[in-house]
Amino acid sequence: MKVLVTGGAGYIGSTTCKALEEAGHTPVVLDSLLTGPLVFVKDRIFYEGDIADRDLLTRVFTEHPDIEATIHMAARIIVPESVEQPYEYYRDNVAKSLELFDQLVALGKPRVLFSSSASLYALKDTFEVTEEDALAPSSPYARTKLMMEMILQDLARATDLRAIILRYFNPIGSDPDLESGIYAKEPSHIVGQLVLTARGLRDSFTITGVDHPTRDGTGIRDYIHVWDLARAHVRAIERFDDVLAAVDEPSTVINIGTGDGVTVRELVTAFENVYGAKLPVTEAPPRPGDTVGAYANVDKADALLQWRSELTIEDALDSALKWGARRHEILGYE
Repeated sequence: MKVLVTGGAGYIGSTTCKALEEAGHTPVVLDSLLTGPLVFVKDRIFYEGDIADRDLLTRVFTEHPDIEATIHMAARIIVPESVEQPYEYYRDNVAKSLELFDQLVALGKPRVLFSSSASLYALKDTFEVTEEDALAPSSPYARTKLMMEMILQDLARATDLRAIILRYFNPIGSDPDLESGIYAKEPSHIVGQLVLTARGLRDSFTITGVDHPTRDGTGIRDYIHVWDLARAHVRAIERFDDVLAAVDEPSTVINIGTGDGVTVRELVTAFENVYGAKLPVTEAPPRPGDTVGAYANVDKADALLQWRSELTIEDALDSALKWGARRHEILGYE
């Protein structure tokens, strides 16, 4: 199967392209390279450009009429930046995606697998959330994801578009062969910060928020190995029509996580165990847009995708450390 992957030069996008290839499929990458590095594209079919460029989309599907579905990953994703630059987030994530979805319908290519986010969920006392739980996005970034979900659901009811929406929890780690990983020079991602600290590139790791109503006061998350997340996309693409037939709806939402909640302090301890040494740690207030967090109930993913995570948090942290040690070979910077 041939699959269009928007944002396929990014961290999750490039890893998903690799997972597709290993499953016998062919990814076609569309990426503006606003953030994703060209080196992550490798020798894949690649179009550099904007997801809202209708002429470019027409060209992609004219040259590859056998594309059967689109995995839409292209987006701005940094929560504090979204607070500072809401216009750019609503423009790039929402307005441009609307153009993409409409053009896919016009081209007769209606299957969309969409990358959403667990940051949509409202705070829940037990922290475990199902797809039916209340939503309360607390940042412009999260609100863009909710808007795109609503757009997809409305379009699916009114047009031929069909959508599977994957609500990601917190991807960490690298691909199995260490060919791609976190690429930002100053990653906001928690594991990226831990790796920089371990490599002596930061004086200390900062825990942002220590008064949350969790078992140790720090935020709680569901940390999933990026390779498991990539595999979930492959399964969703392969079972796309069967999934929607099973729910008897033109769209559906599925949590993608491990099903376990880990606090920031627990993650630091796990990282130190894998690294083999203690890290200097400081504490600070929550950043703008930060939330207490949640972890996934993954029963729906198990039932519909016949998928569950297989790799451990230690596997993910080990791969992140190994990627941190060699990413300068691929990216040219630490």
